[in-house]
Amino acid sequence: MAKKGRKYSKGAARKVARAMKKRKSGTLRSGRSGRKVKSRKQAIAIGLSEARKRGARVPKKKRGRKSSSR
Repeated sequence: MAKKGRKYSKGAARKVARAMKKRKSGTLRSGRSGRKVKSRKQAIAIGLSEARKRGARVPKKKRGRKSSSR
């Protein structure tokens, strides 16, 4: 079996690490509302989003499933 390369680039990892550090210090804010980010998942999402904007190698966003109404 061939070994696969990195899923996320080093640049993307740095962006996520920076966002996590800012969240811990309480200075990370969400883009739209400007509120403080407290969620770990949201901090990761912000870091990955910034990395995508800069052109870093990041896997595509997962698409949500459609809910069927009955």
